[in-house]
Amino acid sequence: MKRPGAIVMLTVGIVLSLIGFTLASAGAAAAWLGAAQRDGGYFTSRTERFTVPSFALVSPHLDAVGEGTPERLPFDVGTLRLRATAADPEQSIFIGIAPREDVDRYLAGVHYTELQEVKFNPFRPVYRDVSGLSSPASASSQDIWVASASGQGLQELTWKITPGTWTVVVMNSDAAQGVSADLQAGFRSELIRPAATGLLVAGGLALVVGLPLLVIGAVGLGRRGTPGPPPPAGPAGRGPAPARSGSPAPGGSPPAITWDQAHPVRLTGHVDAGLSRGLWLVKWLLAIPHFFVLFFLWFAFAVTTVVAWFAILFTGRYPQSLFHFNVGVLRWTWRVAFYAYAAGGTDKYPPFTLEHADYPATLDVQYPQRLSRGLVLVKSWLLLIPHWLVIGAVTGSATWAWRTQDGPAGVVTERGGGLSLLALLVLIALVILLFSGRYPRPLFAFIMGINRWAYRVVVYGALMRDEYPPFRLDQGPDEPDPAAPRDMDPRPAGHQGPPAGRPGRPDGGGDRG
Repeated sequence: MKRPGAIVMLTVGIVLSLIGFTLASAGAAAAWLGAAQRDGGYFTSRTERFTVPSFALVSPHLDAVGEGTPERLPFDVGTLRLRATAADPEQSIFIGIAPREDVDRYLAGVHYTELQEVKFNPFRPVYRDVSGLSSPASASSQDIWVASASGQGLQELTWKITPGTWTVVVMNSDAAQGVSADLQAGFRSELIRPAATGLLVAGGLALVVGLPLLVIGAVGLGRRGTPGPPPPAGPAGRGPAPARSGSPAPGGSPPAITWDQAHPVRLTGHVDAGLSRGLWLVKWLLAIPHFFVLFFLWFAFAVTTVVAWFAILFTGRYPQSLFHFNVGVLRWTWRVAFYAYAAGGTDKYPPFTLEHADYPATLDVQYPQRLSRGLVLVKSWLLLIPHWLVIGAVTGSATWAWRTQDGPAGVVTERGGGLSLLALLVLIALVILLFSGRYPRPLFAFIMGINRWAYRVVVYGALMRDEYPPFRLDQGPDEPDPAAPRDMDPRPAGHQGPPAGRPGRPDGGGDRG
């Protein structure tokens, strides 16, 4: 498949699949709402108490209710039910619905309160007080109401939505000042279940067309993907032949590490020699086009991972084209993360490609010839729980909260915010860069270790390898050399200087710049 054709198919498939998932989700929600219409077929709110010092409590202008609805329809567009009970059992309460213009004339010059919105957790109504000096006439004596109820105890009105703009009014029946009532609203419609069916059908059709296009496009791009540096051939049945560790590659680059020696996930990143002091302040803004593209690519990643789940379960193999596509998504993500927010180690703008590129940060995953059919059932959730706890603590948002008092009512509200440990370390490193012109190498090595651990966990959770991620921070810009001792100091006896640099250590080694 030609690359433009694969890109078009992937793009169309993603868009149709997103539309399909959105419509299907809306249809499922509408179906749930239709099934939840109890209490006489109504979907009801909680009963809450509203208390105002004025003569009347009025709703916001219901401009959208019934607006543009034909005068006669063969079905019930919607029915509104309102219930009101005076807080004082001896008090008689009035509730009514009338056209907005008529209510404005009735309450002209009268002190009343308009309900603007209702906040929950905790419950708190937001009012707008309208001043006035006149006293209103009894509401029951007015002929403006299309539906009303008045009296002691529970009062209820029902109203079929009709065209127009309407206002709900709650008053004392004797038009006395000071209204306090328990109110509940309910709604039902014959359109909810048909709408749910239509949304589900439309969403299903979009998915039937979109998902195959998405997968075919991903396969087309994956066939062109490069699986990473090929290891040298080894004896039959033994995989690649081991390479000698520690021999420098041409041009003074870090020693080559073959797949059989290293972890199957290889993540590298090198700090630019002349890293700008202040460009990191706007990199997140410059990377917005990448964030936009990656949103759609990660949706495709999720879909192709589900396809791979079934393929592994029945065949024990991860479809190679989908594997290379998903590795490309991870590679693209790591380049953008290294540039913008997870390290800030380069000023070179990330390329828009899934394939290998000349860039200071890259990621490779060795393709597995076989995968366990049984592990696929538990590896992405159950087996990763310990890692999710650790990685979540390091890369998740560590929030803090404070309490504030809003307005004269004294309502206490909790607010919060926070940064992850990784984001905090990156911020500290970049602030040091801003003032000193140097990116602290030990801190960069630690940041790379966190990222390396996180990506290994993602690869395992995405079913791409069966090797369980190690519980360790392999620090440094390059993958560690497995042949080099981890816990031994290579310095000669009596040597007082720092340890000699080697790849994977925070003291330099293969770190550029």
